[in-house]
Amino acid sequence: MKTKIAVSIISTLCFLCAASSPAVAKDPQDIRIAFVAPALSNPWFMGVKSGVDAACKELGIQCTTIDAQNNARKQQDDVRDVIDDNYDGIFASALDSRALAPLYARAQRQGMVTASIAQTVMNSDLFYTMDEHDYGYTIGAQAAHWAQENLGGKGKALVLTQDNMPEVKARGDGVVQALHDICPEVEVVERYTADDPYRAMILASLVLPRNPDLNMVVATTDSAGIGGYITMFANSMLGKDFGVFSGDATRDVLIIMKEPNSIYRGTVDLNPYKGGYESIKIMYDMIQNGTPIMPMVKRMSYNQVSQEMVTSGQFKPSY
Repeated sequence: MKTKIAVSIISTLCFLCAASSPAVAKDPQDIRIAFVAPALSNPWFMGVKSGVDAACKELGIQCTTIDAQNNARKQQDDVRDVIDDNYDGIFASALDSRALAPLYARAQRQGMVTASIAQTVMNSDLFYTMDEHDYGYTIGAQAAHWAQENLGGKGKALVLTQDNMPEVKARGDGVVQALHDICPEVEVVERYTADDPYRAMILASLVLPRNPDLNMVVATTDSAGIGGYITMFANSMLGKDFGVFSGDATRDVLIIMKEPNSIYRGTVDLNPYKGGYESIKIMYDMIQNGTPIMPMVKRMSYNQVSQEMVTSGQFKPSY
């Protein structure tokens, strides 16, 4: 009986190893990986794309980037098309992770390598992930500490989030919690969903007439932060009593921080270039050498970047 059990275990292990190993290494020129981005209008995903492109060029493989244009249904169709086209790997950040999970399972059954970043997808061979609430708290804490130093711990804030994406709602929760924990007298006048500059501009323009004494815009992404900044700047909200904060440390925001009279006070660096670059390198290794039985998990690092760090040259972007 023991012998039969041992043989059964060995057979199972051999099956698992065989299932996760490629038959033969492929010519790099024949390898195709698709990056299905949620929205290339978001500068952070352009940063991820730049890392993807750099890694693909180094490896000599074919890479395609597809823009879902902030449309969850389109992203599902894009992923389905990549699977139908028999790519070697698919890499995405989800607009709707639940909807993509069965598609990723199908991709795995076809022998494709699956990976996801930031807003991750079940059935990924690689999860390049982060704690959304903690990331939001880091964004909010930077704004709150600025309010302590410049507003006496008081003031009014507009919070712009990505609550339309269930996976990212916790980020907005983290922002609000940090403001309340560190500056309980700061009033969050509104919490609106905005993940692109245009929508953020519209919402900020609606909030200002009702709250002419608004001091801060705190956004969960640079893309929305830029829209809030444009609206405040257009309404002559300049000087030490005003500030915009967000997360991503994109080149666009770093440029704005250096502008004369800029009130863009801080962002948080998520190093999108590194995330894209490392993900492609790991996927390539999996394509050539086999996927692990247990998925690989990598944590994104993030650090606060103040306006002073940018203007002094202390902080230099990674891409």
